[in-house]
Amino acid sequence: GSIVGAYWLFMLFGRLLGGLIGSKVSSKTMMITVSALGLMFIAAAMVTPLSATVKFPFVEAQVPISVIFFILCGWCTSIMWGGIFNLAVEGLGKYTAAASGIFMVMVCGGGIIPLIQGWFSDHFGYMNSYWVMFACLAYLLFYGLIGSKNVNKDIPVA
Repeated sequence: GSIVGAYWLFMLFGRLLGGLIGSKVSSKTMMITVSALGLMFIAAAMVTPLSATVKFPFVEAQVPISVIFFILCGWCTSIMWGGIFNLAVEGLGKYTAAASGIFMVMVCGGGIIPLIQGWFSDHFGYMNSYWVMFACLAYLLFYGLIGSKNVNKDIPVA
């Protein structure tokens, strides 16, 4: 229970931190940085043995270090939300409202990805299922580096 609470607290701090960072650095830089960090955290979580533990702050229990890495990965994904949105609607002018509506429907991925990860877990094991999340973070890194490039320079936006 306390670990789940800590996860959600980190997610809240991540959203707030994302807003603060977003006012200081570009969305592209934020996406690239937190995607790369998330990839490192999830990779570290997958290779760290469950026997390696640490005393978690505010909890009177030893927690596997891999769990801490998963929490930090979730923290990274909470920071990037604003950056994803900004990159998705950048340069759309009068089409921004329509594009943002379509973009919000894509939140459904939050319901679909866990089903895919669950299938992988059933067939390849719990820890191996995190390769699904690794692939998602790798795509977000690609999106920050290349995929978000506005190639539609000839769209009339006024």
